[in-house]
Amino acid sequence: MNTLEIRNLSKTYPNGIKALNNISLRIDNGMFGLLGPNGAGKSSLMRTIAGLQEPSEGALLFNDQDIIKDPQQIRNVLGYLPQEFNVYPKIAAYDLLNHIAILKGILDKKERKEQVIALLHQTNLYQYRKKAVHTFSGGMRQRFGIAQALLGNPKLIIVDEPTAGLDPEERNRFLNLLSEIGENIIVILSTHIVEDVRDLCTQMAILGEGHIISKGVPSELVDDLKGKIWHKVIAKEDLPAYRNAFKLISTRLFSGKTQIHVLAEEKPEAGFDLVAPGLEDVYFTKLLKNPS
Repeated sequence: MNTLEIRNLSKTYPNGIKALNNISLRIDNGMFGLLGPNGAGKSSLMRTIAGLQEPSEGALLFNDQDIIKDPQQIRNVLGYLPQEFNVYPKIAAYDLLNHIAILKGILDKKERKEQVIALLHQTNLYQYRKKAVHTFSGGMRQRFGIAQALLGNPKLIIVDEPTAGLDPEERNRFLNLLSEIGENIIVILSTHIVEDVRDLCTQMAILGEGHIISKGVPSELVDDLKGKIWHKVIAKEDLPAYRNAFKLISTRLFSGKTQIHVLAEEKPEAGFDLVAPGLEDVYFTKLLKNPS
C-alpha cells in the first residue's frame, strides 16, 4: 500500500498570489479525484507534489519519506502527465518512448524494449508505433502521455486535466485505461470535469481558491444532498429573479428552456420537483458556499 500525506501545505508565489492555503490530504492506492474550477490551485498542487516547485509551508510525505527535503525520492517513483504535453519531435512513437525510457534511467536494452512494447500494447498504440506522435489525434496523444508516465513502473501517477478536448469515444477509452492503472498504485486525477471524477474515483476533494472545501467518498457526498435538490424548467428571462430568490446552484439550457437546480430543505415554490442529486450538484453546492 502506498500513501501520500499532504500536511498544511501552502504556496505563495513571488508576485504575492497565494495559490495554495493550508491543504491537508491523505491519499492511498486507487483513483483520487481533485476537482475544482480553473484557477482553483489544482495545477499548483500537482506541481508541488511532483517536486517541480517547493511549497512555502507544510509537509509532503510519500510512504513516510519527506519529499520536500529530498524531491528525488518522489521523482524516482512518479509518472506525470501535465496539462500541457503537446510538443513532440517528428519521430515515431516507438522511438520517442524508447528515448524517454533512457532519460528515465532504463538503460538495459532488453528491459527497455520489453517495457516500451508492453506500454504501447496497454495504451492501444502498438499498431501506430511507427507513426510520428505529432500526427496523432488528441486522444492518442493523451494515451501516449500515459505510456511515458508509466515507464519505470511508478507508484504514483499524476494526470492534470487529461480529458479536456477529447471526443466521447477517446474520453471513454482514456478513462478505462486510467481505471485499470489505478488498481495497484496511486493515481491523482486533477480536473474541472465532474463526470471524470464521478466515473472513476473512490475518493475525492474539491478545491476552491487554494482551499480544500470538501473531501470524501463521492457517493457519500451525493447522499448528503438527498431530499435537498429541486428542479424546475423556467423561461430564460426569469432566471435573474430565481437567482435572487433561491440558492440556485446550476442552470442548463434544454430545448429552448432553462432548467434550474436549487438547494433547499423544503419545496421552494409551486412547480419545483425533488430530484435525485448527482456529483455535479455536490460540486456546485460546495462552490456556492465557497464562491471563487
